[in-house]
Amino acid sequence: MQAKEKIILALDVDHQEKALDLVSELKDHVGMFKVGMELYYSTGPEIVNRINELGGKVFVDLKLHDIPNTTGGAGRSLTRLNCAMFNVHAAGGFEMMQRTKADSVDEAVKRGFAPPILLAVTVLTSIAQQQLHEEMMVKDLAVADLVVKWALLAQKAGLDGVVSSPQEIELIRAACGPDFIIVTPGIRPAWSEAGDQKRITTPRQALDKGTDYMVIGRPITKADDRKAAALKIIEELER
Repeated sequence: MQAKEKIILALDVDHQEKALDLVSELKDHVGMFKVGMELYYSTGPEIVNRINELGGKVFVDLKLHDIPNTTGGAGRSLTRLNCAMFNVHAAGGFEMMQRTKADSVDEAVKRGFAPPILLAVTVLTSIAQQQLHEEMMVKDLAVADLVVKWALLAQKAGLDGVVSSPQEIELIRAACGPDFIIVTPGIRPAWSEAGDQKRITTPRQALDKGTDYMVIGRPITKADDRKAAALKIIEELER
């Protein structure tokens, strides 16, 4: 896999035209585009079709979390859009994850698509140990321990991988093996600001730890020269 294919650009904007301008500008410099809640809820599912038409691949980042029947139906809907990747919350449990995967694969087979990669979100990168204990009431586990437990549960449910902080990459890889996909947000080049992420690392560090894909947003999208910023990260990964 080329270095650029490992970069998922976060389209954290609220207008379709802004997003499509970024896709047109950067589709040759990144491997995939992340459509999160802000953009998806502002524009609707049509944004996925438009990005596909421009030649981009799409990671739909809605973090589905509901009863199995509901997330299964949502998984079918996202699969019909021919997205490359989408996710659910591991906190939804084994049955929810298993049902969503089965329904997504069934829908893909019906339509002649390759099934999208299905990931489980473990612990959000904005959650630190204190918040896990005091706000989420998980008092008997460290963040890293909970991440690994949820990653193993997702693997048992048949999911393709997880979304997780780069700080847990090596633990997940050791627990789940070399073929389990790891997507890491919280990636910040040394020359950029941390923003609201708590558990972060640089692109090169994440690659060395064994990540498969890294989600990068503001360091590229807010740069004065977005192509130059993307190329700078690619150079860092290839070095």
